Amino acid sequence: MGCESVLTGEEFSREEIRRCLESNRLLTMELEFSPRCNLNCAYCYNDSRGNNSLEGLGFKTLKDIVLQARGLGAKRVILLGGGEPLLYRYLKETIGFIHQQGLKQTLISNGTCLDKPTARFLFKHRVAVVVKRNSFIPKVQDSLAGQKGAYAGIERAIALLEECGYPSLSAPLGIQTIICRQNYKEIPTLWRWARLKNISPYVETLTLQGEARRHPRLYLPPGEIKKLFDELCRIDRQEFGREWLPHPPIAAGSCRRHLYTCLVNYKGDVLPCVGIRIVVGNIYRRGLKEILGSSPVIRKLRRIWEHIKGPCKECLFKYRCYGCRGNAYQLTGDYLAADPYCWLSGDNRCLANKKPGLKGSSGRG
Repeated sequence: MGCESVLTGEEFSREEIRRCLESNRLLTMELEFSPRCNLNCAYCYNDSRGNNSLEGLGFKTLKDIVLQARGLGAKRVILLGGGEPLLYRYLKETIGFIHQQGLKQTLISNGTCLDKPTARFLFKHRVAVVVKRNSFIPKVQDSLAGQKGAYAGIERAIALLEECGYPSLSAPLGIQTIICRQNYKEIPTLWRWARLKNISPYVETLTLQGEARRHPRLYLPPGEIKKLFDELCRIDRQEFGREWLPHPPIAAGSCRRHLYTCLVNYKGDVLPCVGIRIVVGNIYRRGLKEILGSSPVIRKLRRIWEHIKGPCKECLFKYRCYGCRGNAYQLTGDYLAADPYCWLSGDNRCLANKKPGLKGSSGRG
């Protein structure tokens, strides 16, 4: 199973998601355990990243959070960092502990700090790795990363991971690519390159928050993004025998994380996701189970089809896609509003519109 399935939740069946919703439990948990970062990406969602004076979560606290998540049914932990996870002082201890608990894990990294011993360690512990790669052009990649030499570091990281055995069935490898004006024309080339190397391409729309708000030249209108998604869909269909319906915010996938996950940041704050920066509780004050069970925000997101507004409410696609809640929140102030970047509202081409978790449904979510 590739990293795109891991990150979009397609590794979970509809039945698993249904049970998770019914019992208010988890299937994954996302961790931002430190804001420390060595890059200054123009599109970064996190306003606090790069603050190297903040240490982040302690290892004892981290272990407790992981155990709470496992107790709620989590099967995978996604290590976002909040900054660059490879800079977190307890990263190997954290990965080792998660592995001991029998949980799967995914590490999302810019790759520039990776060395061979760490790459071997990640492969040994069967960590799925996603490297942030936005361009094949060194000047463009370095500019987007805000650091000269970022392109070379990413190239080195991918080579090290491949040398250590990535990608494999037990240790998938992916790239995360943010769509912006600077890399728009070369994304089909990135997509083909990834597919040919069995690397999962995770190509997503820009979330208009954090650093991205200060860089308006990154933005592309929805019509241009639609053209790109249509082209990637054509490439997959004609060249790789893959079928999918183009819709935002992720090419060849859907974001439905709000049905089964939550995010814990380096302060211990619990949030719905990286885009919806609404704090619903803090693990230093209350347990994860109590926070999730008492939050109206989490409750509404988990019943999104009842609460979503605007064109999305009537869209035939709403049970397979509810747009980017992060963009809805960042652009309108309402996490239940229609996704302003979506071009599918009102489209009648839907061939399969089953609600994940409906009784009697089967197959992957």
